[in-house]
Amino acid sequence: MEEIVKNKWDEILSYLKNEYAITDVSYDSWIKPLELFQIEDNKLYLTYSGDQNTMTLGYVTRKYATPLKVTIAEITGIQFDEILVISQENANQINKEKNAGLINIEETTSYGERKIGNSTINPKFTFDNFVVGRNNRFAQTAALAVAESPGEFYNPLYIYGGPGLGKTHLMQAIGNYIENQNPNTHILYVTSEEFTNEVIENMRTNNNATAMQRFRDKYRTVDVLMVDDIQFIIGKEATQEEFFHTFNALHAMGKQIVISSDKPPKDMETLDDRFKSRFDMGLMADIGYPDYETRMAILSKKIEEKNFNLDESIRKYIAENIQSNIREIEGALNKLIAFSRLEKIDITMEIAERELQNFISPNISREITPQLIIEVVSEHFNITVDQMASKNRSSSVVRPRQIAMYLCNTMTDSSLQAIGLLLGGRDHSTIIHGANKIEEEIDKDENTKNLVETIKKKINPN
Repeated sequence: MEEIVKNKWDEILSYLKNEYAITDVSYDSWIKPLELFQIEDNKLYLTYSGDQNTMTLGYVTRKYATPLKVTIAEITGIQFDEILVISQENANQINKEKNAGLINIEETTSYGERKIGNSTINPKFTFDNFVVGRNNRFAQTAALAVAESPGEFYNPLYIYGGPGLGKTHLMQAIGNYIENQNPNTHILYVTSEEFTNEVIENMRTNNNATAMQRFRDKYRTVDVLMVDDIQFIIGKEATQEEFFHTFNALHAMGKQIVISSDKPPKDMETLDDRFKSRFDMGLMADIGYPDYETRMAILSKKIEEKNFNLDESIRKYIAENIQSNIREIEGALNKLIAFSRLEKIDITMEIAERELQNFISPNISREITPQLIIEVVSEHFNITVDQMASKNRSSSVVRPRQIAMYLCNTMTDSSLQAIGLLLGGRDHSTIIHGANKIEEEIDKDENTKNLVETIKKKINPN
């Protein structure tokens, strides 16, 4: 298999460039430096020989892994489960440790994430790089206490706050801390979407009792269970029931439970009282909006991590104008860094004001447009906007494209022609067909309904 891909590598890259209309500069910057490292467990590992940093490797993976996967399948007939891009340094270390019989490559991903239990926790989320301010000091202290003594204090720990404020960072910091202190601890981190989908899939199977028992064994034999965005299971009766019994089983055994949500239980009108009583058994820790000093500290920390220079006046401009979301602060910084490195110029205030005009909009709710919907759907499925608009007919692109059609049609007043234009010039009948197909699936399939609801909340968190 490896030899086949290696022999056709140049043909694969050439086909990729033409099929996805990749420009010469993009091809030379991102595609040409990719080299085959090895294949293991039906996963293709590539190295990137260009100028390497975490942002570059992450960008190449997010933007080109799926197109590469599709192209390789078309050229060679080989369908890989996953394509991962790793640094040359990482590859050398893997080779060294594998030769010594110390490592399984499955334990490493393109972002350097390590597997803990049955899920993946990103090692970059630690207590050391979590910036503490008045808005999150209590939550950080509670999370550290749980990490130091899982199952002994604050069980469950319920962390709540708006999007982009650091809930996931704190949860994963707990996992990393526990794993570093005791690698034998069985830790499982999942999103509520993943939990819900597993419940539905196991209920569908022919051998229902066996499947559900396997599901319960997975979730009820862990030492630490972390469920992110618990609000998404509200109203899903079967999922709520399974989580209720999982919670009870783990809590009775003294196992640690950590939950995050966008609001406290008392503000969830449809949440069953039995959940509220159980969440109240532990500790509620809220993360509020960061103040100016905290935003400046976060920005300075990110700039230091990325080894980038940015004038103090521009830092103040960002911190003063992006007030409610840490993720947007980092997104704004990443945009300036990318612009500076691509254009090979320093960032001035004039450049910052121009490039960040989509970020700097205090007190203004973002307008829901077809373009925004397409971008959010693309990000959710880890494909590019260009792929959504392409003629690609693979299922990994067609389904997200049809979901985008449905959401554009139901969440905006845009005409079918306007939506079709953004999706590669497709005519109105194609948009109607795609939207209707998803609407029918939502009515029949709980999985699809949950998926679409999750994406809608990403588009409009309010």
